[in-house]
Amino acid sequence: VPICEKHPIEAIRTNTIGTKIIAENCKKFNSKAMVLISTDKAVRPTNTMGATKRFAELILQAMAERQSKSEKHNKTQISTVRFGNVLGSSGSVVPLFRQQIEQGGPLTVTDPGITRYFMTIEEAAQLVIQAGAMKSRGNIFVLDMGEQIPVIDLAKDMIRLSGMTVKDEENPDGDIEIIFTGLRPGEKLYEELLIGENARATEHNKIMKAIEESFGWEDLQQYLIQLEQASEIDDYEKIREIFVKSVSGYN
Repeated sequence: VPICEKHPIEAIRTNTIGTKIIAENCKKFNSKAMVLISTDKAVRPTNTMGATKRFAELILQAMAERQSKSEKHNKTQISTVRFGNVLGSSGSVVPLFRQQIEQGGPLTVTDPGITRYFMTIEEAAQLVIQAGAMKSRGNIFVLDMGEQIPVIDLAKDMIRLSGMTVKDEENPDGDIEIIFTGLRPGEKLYEELLIGENARATEHNKIMKAIEESFGWEDLQQYLIQLEQASEIDDYEKIREIFVKSVSGYN
């Protein structure tokens, strides 16, 4: 999130325009399927990463709609899988906590109230493959990630599982302290997986289908053209203006 916030043009080129280019080539070469790995940060985003990912979702929805109306000869199945944090993945808080514990602490948590969805790498990978195998014309599949977990509880559990104790006011002689560093630019206290309240069950009990607003290809293309033009001249105000108009709940 902080990297995309600091370099919004690169985030747009990678997450948004990059997704469009890949989708176009999947259709050009009649790939069987294309699956976009999205994020819970795309729901009512407060940051550039989430906004660019949601715009990428909108691109695929619009392309799939156009495909079903005027490109019926093309059989590429386009879908999105949206989920939260994966334990132990690149950028995950777990390797960071593990490293901080090995160094003797402290463990850094941005805010005492911050919560996140978590899933193992194995479970996320299996569900992505299964969602990608479902028949789809631009569907957004949402993984059931259970309840959000307070990050401070995760930090305390990792300290205890390492055979040490938490150093705090109640236990000043503990081994490792937890400190709060403040929310990073664009970071939210909690995440969501659905923009609205509408989700339908699929044949898999851990995979839902989100029913959300989308744009037709012509309308979406106008926003995309404006976004590409604004990115070429580093017009950050115009970029934010486009996201406000096109990305539901962007703030």
